[in-house]
Amino acid sequence: MTPPAASSSHQRDMLKQPPRIMIRELYPVTPTMSPAKAIVEDEVAVGAMLVADGHGLLAGRIRYRRADGQTKVKPKWQIAPLAVAASGQATGALLLKDAGLYEFQVQAWVDRFESWRRDLQLFAQAGESLQVEFEQGAQILESLMQSLAKVPARRVLDAIEQLRSMSCSDRVRLAAATDDAVAQAVAGVPTEITSSSSFLLRVDPELAVRGAWYEFFPRSEGGLTQGANSWARLEQVAEAGFDVVYLPPIHPVGVTHRKGRNNSLTAGPQDVGSPWAVGSVDGGHTAVNPELGTVSDLRRFVARARELGLEVALDYALQCSPDHPWVREHPEWFLHRSDGSIRYAENPPKKYQDIFPINFWPESDDDRIALWQACLQILQFWAECGVQVFRVDNPHTKPLAFWAWVIRELQATDPQVVLLSEAFTDPTMMHSLAEVGFSQSYTYFTWRQNKEELTSYGEELAHAPTAAWFRPNLWPSTPDILTDPLRGGSPNAFASRAILAAMLAPSWGVYSGYELCENKALSDKEEYEFSEKYEIKKRDHNNPASLWPLLTKLNGVRRDHRSTWRMDSLRFHYVDHSNVIAFTHHCKLRGETGGRVADTVLVVVNLAPDEACEATVYLDLDAVGLGGCSSFQAQDELTNETWVWGASGNYVRFDPEERVAHIFSLAP
Repeated sequence: MTPPAASSSHQRDMLKQPPRIMIRELYPVTPTMSPAKAIVEDEVAVGAMLVADGHGLLAGRIRYRRADGQTKVKPKWQIAPLAVAASGQATGALLLKDAGLYEFQVQAWVDRFESWRRDLQLFAQAGESLQVEFEQGAQILESLMQSLAKVPARRVLDAIEQLRSMSCSDRVRLAAATDDAVAQAVAGVPTEITSSSSFLLRVDPELAVRGAWYEFFPRSEGGLTQGANSWARLEQVAEAGFDVVYLPPIHPVGVTHRKGRNNSLTAGPQDVGSPWAVGSVDGGHTAVNPELGTVSDLRRFVARARELGLEVALDYALQCSPDHPWVREHPEWFLHRSDGSIRYAENPPKKYQDIFPINFWPESDDDRIALWQACLQILQFWAECGVQVFRVDNPHTKPLAFWAWVIRELQATDPQVVLLSEAFTDPTMMHSLAEVGFSQSYTYFTWRQNKEELTSYGEELAHAPTAAWFRPNLWPSTPDILTDPLRGGSPNAFASRAILAAMLAPSWGVYSGYELCENKALSDKEEYEFSEKYEIKKRDHNNPASLWPLLTKLNGVRRDHRSTWRMDSLRFHYVDHSNVIAFTHHCKLRGETGGRVADTVLVVVNLAPDEACEATVYLDLDAVGLGGCSSFQAQDELTNETWVWGASGNYVRFDPEERVAHIFSLAP
């Protein structure tokens, strides 16, 4: 039967060069094909399932290169090996030392030489004549030599000669054919390549996955000018081992509908208003509130922080007060009521009369493009001032398409930028924001309080498929949120929650005043009474009852134990008490002599820290590298006490006057 003619140019092209190999189940790839995520100098596992007709052995490789325009000319592809199992499962890894956007693809081919070498040995074992096979092998080696990037090894030329030598015995010729040195010389030389599509990989700096954050309002610390107490706080925060100082909005604050103390609708002459009501006659998102200082002051503040080993995070709040210059200059960028007035922000039953939300989908495409570019320019302005970390306010109320675009544009010119998503909303939206580009995210940890909730949520953050791109940052409280058990809670409650946040995940943060156990909340809401969002707070940072020493100790433990640096090291263990939770972080490190050294941290926390309790902890010793040990050492990093524990259950006791938790380092 005559085959039907090709009905299109595409079909003709497929007939000219159809792919020999199907490349399936390639990873890392996100569900929406947004860039997968990695961290500088972490191994990135890359793989796929290769499927082809026949019985030939398959080979493959990874091709990768920068894809963010950081170089003037398009970079050349670099190559990394893939190991291909008999099943077709191909596995490899990339180790990238520079932050940025990369593209990669998997390439596969039938390994003609290895397939021939395998078959030759089978023919030999069956006692069949090998003369034709020897010549075929010589021809294969000759064809592969043409693709070698360097002059072929003498061993390969000798092998070709021996394969064709009629004076050599079959045993000698077979030895030449199966010489591993010959196979190694031509390994990785592709023929008839099948290539996958290209996929994107975003490689972030370490701070994107690991860091300790401390938030304070600069207006409560005297502003940003040199000599203000904010500068002294930088010293103290650095000494306590924090990595990031996060400042709520530092921009001019609107006057129209300014909120008073405790979010009252009427502001007095001394009320400072909410810094999230951005914009006044003094400027908008690229201005500094004159009461705090100037842009030059901010530059100096950022430079001093960096000298101390800190990064300054600014709040990126895409909303405007009624006095923002955009309201006058670009009314088309806002939502309007039927009477033509601009709609203020609402989150029923909450109302924010002092804030106008931005309409990211104005009627005109030209207006939308101008708006989006203006929003990008805000980030670029502060990046030029030295700011490389942004905490993004309510990103879930802005389009995902906007974030995918603006983050890609920003990081194309500054790959070190880290963006924290503040979105307490539907998990699908939270995960989607992370997938389209946010470096890390606030979480539901604040509301996960009992053992079952914490265990389930910890497992999700560490091991669910979304963990490949959703990087958590755990905060016990924020200026907006004061939940149980902190509402009216004791210092023990604050200590317990801090230990959980600091030790469960690689990134955590506290809001200023947490160390002083500020616990007064509105009677009917999860919010502070007399919130700092609407007033200036004066705090005694030298209060001897402060938890500052504990926060310092926690940051030290996190810094010293690399097992806590990645979320996937988290494992929970059984404890026979409903109010006691136990979890570990475990990894193996390269020791000074080149061997592998285990780093294991065990955290045991009393979730009812004002009550005495006794419990038995049962460790999965295999999961923490202690399988087969009849006993091991447990040193408490908080008190320097040391115990010898056994392979079966181990006893712990918590007394509210003595301790709320153990943080053990374990060693054989």
